[in-house]
Amino acid sequence: MREVVLDPETTGFDALNGDRLVEIGCVELINHVPTGKTFWKYINPERDMPTAAFQVHGLSAEFLSDKPKFAEVADALLEFVGDSPLIIHNAEFDMKFINVELERAGKIAIPFARAVDTVQMARKRFPGAPASLDALCKRFNIDNSNRTLHGALLDAQLLADVYLELMGGRQAGLGLTVVSEVTVSVDLDFTGGRRTASPGIQLPVRTPRPHAPSPVELAAHQAFVAKIKDAIWLKA
Repeated sequence: MREVVLDPETTGFDALNGDRLVEIGCVELINHVPTGKTFWKYINPERDMPTAAFQVHGLSAEFLSDKPKFAEVADALLEFVGDSPLIIHNAEFDMKFINVELERAGKIAIPFARAVDTVQMARKRFPGAPASLDALCKRFNIDNSNRTLHGALLDAQLLADVYLELMGGRQAGLGLTVVSEVTVSVDLDFTGGRRTASPGIQLPVRTPRPHAPSPVELAAHQAFVAKIKDAIWLKA
């Protein structure tokens, strides 16, 4: 199952009255697991940058002035998204911005029914608790220490981890696979309680030992039992 985690940054809160997209980041998931494929673009909003918005994401109008306009990246965005469900934090807000931009560029809007809102998922699972991305990262021990400012791709990557936890964690399914390689790659980094990829660490696959004890083990056990007063093993 393919899904796309999507996060935009904007100039403000009102898509219908002049606010525009300035950055968009997407992360591909297959069966709820990031594949490493991403889509990330800065966008020229063709307007000034309000101070309040700049303080959130740090993107100035000057920095964005030579970046492509949304109409220039719309086709690439739609191609990456395809017909996959969109995992979005506060979907109503973000989908409104994306669809206003798509319609302005002469493209067909994306149906809201394709959006999965992780804010609503979090509020349903944890009623009354904070549901911001930072609060959920803290709840699930997801390292967001690099998030000093909002950034579309970083936020999409963090949201992918949060979504996985909201779906039940890394053992949500019970799929079994057969290992046929002589060695397997194992990640050993448990920083902050999360498994993170540590490529290149190879451990041998060992043949399971027999369940029956060896004669040496039986003799050692009998010698140990003989030293115990009133041992239950001798009453069987």
